[in-house]
Amino acid sequence: MRMQKLLSLLATLFIVMHIGTANAQMQQASPVDNGKALVNPFMGWQLYYYSNVLDNYGSQLDPEDTVDEFPGIGVVFLRLPWSFIETEKGVFNWEIIDSPAQRWIEKGKQVALCISATENWTQQGTPQWVFDEGAKYYEVEGYKEVEYDDPVYQKAVDHFVKHLAARYDGNPRMAYIAIGHFGMWGEGHTEISTPIHGKKWGDKTKKKIIDIYRKHFKHTQLILSDDYAGHDNRVANAPITDYAFKKGISLWDCSILVQPRPRHWYHAEMAQQFWPSMPVVLEHEHYQGSILRGAWDKELLLQAVEDYHASYMSIHCWPRLVLEENRDIIERINRRMGYRIQLASAQWPKTIRRNEPFTIQSMWRNEGVAPCYMGGHPCFTIKNKKGGIVAVLVDDTFNVKDLSVDKPGKAAAMKQEKKFCVAQRFVNPKGNFGRVCPTGEFEIYFSVGSIDGTPGIALPYDGDDGHRRYLLGNITISE
Repeated sequence: MRMQKLLSLLATLFIVMHIGTANAQMQQASPVDNGKALVNPFMGWQLYYYSNVLDNYGSQLDPEDTVDEFPGIGVVFLRLPWSFIETEKGVFNWEIIDSPAQRWIEKGKQVALCISATENWTQQGTPQWVFDEGAKYYEVEGYKEVEYDDPVYQKAVDHFVKHLAARYDGNPRMAYIAIGHFGMWGEGHTEISTPIHGKKWGDKTKKKIIDIYRKHFKHTQLILSDDYAGHDNRVANAPITDYAFKKGISLWDCSILVQPRPRHWYHAEMAQQFWPSMPVVLEHEHYQGSILRGAWDKELLLQAVEDYHASYMSIHCWPRLVLEENRDIIERINRRMGYRIQLASAQWPKTIRRNEPFTIQSMWRNEGVAPCYMGGHPCFTIKNKKGGIVAVLVDDTFNVKDLSVDKPGKAAAMKQEKKFCVAQRFVNPKGNFGRVCPTGEFEIYFSVGSIDGTPGIALPYDGDDGHRRYLLGNITISE
């Protein structure tokens, strides 16, 4: 009996000592944000390759020039008339899109498109074959604006968008498609054109165009210009944008810094419905035109990103000119635009044993203005000194898209705790089966990506292994 008590006491003492030793062997790190611009999916600056006019702006670049020095370019945006793509019915000039797009795709960037049907700088944005088939139109100061209600026109749009979607819908390199077959420049407004004929179109017509796009694009994000609700209609909600929201279509605001204060933009309130679930796109006025009007204001540009919770901002000018004259505000915008996932701290054991569970604690936050809509799971990867992957430990209980967004420096960190096991052994009646795993000292990296441990999101830290994994520290694996 006395021996039993002694053994029980020794067992209790061993447990207490073991816990104390385990706690003493925990190590912690708090990585420091390096402040650099991030190039990530579904966010960033947009370089305008075509801005309606084929000479503006990226088309002036040499084929090998992708303006890599502009920090944070994530998308090349191509907006051009329908008449330049489907010159004959069923005959498509996709090369005008795919050739420039591939230059940025090769650099890991995405593409966005807007195809317009009305332009005031060329005779017509709608192909001539559509008019030859009987679509009605208006002559307006040297250009044609189609009758958007015309069934011949709507049938032709449906035909084109069907082929556009067959080519690009669901393509992971496509950031979004703008619904562009209504209004001037594909922006949904007609105030500067057909009112001289007394013609106005209501929401019924606009919904038909929206429905055509929604019917064919089932995977790629669609966006709708705020000007569908009226270019200067300062409202938080409008029936047509509410309709788009219910269809899973997000907001594109083209009014940023077109006019000076207090008309520097109109629809920040409207964006509040969209940004919690879908990316918001901002387009500032042509830079040089904004300066001439006295509307350009660097601080307001940053404020637009904050107020709209924007994921994208245009470079609506010659990109190097914008960079040269606005580098300071571009750097500040890059620390807020879109999402910016941070590992606030992590705690992990100094030593782990093969086939024995251990815990990693981590704190995560989003320092950007928008959610990480695509989502991603934290992963801790153990690698040997030669860079070989020894173990991949994915926290599949947590998704970074659930992180909240807040004002600068106010984002709340979310605490995570996950148990893992390296080289687990399995026992059955025929024997003990395990996985070969080396022992010794290794490096541990952190990343965010898919649920299988593949990194997918750039994080704002040094120590990148070249695959978006970032060095956290060391860890020892013992028998």
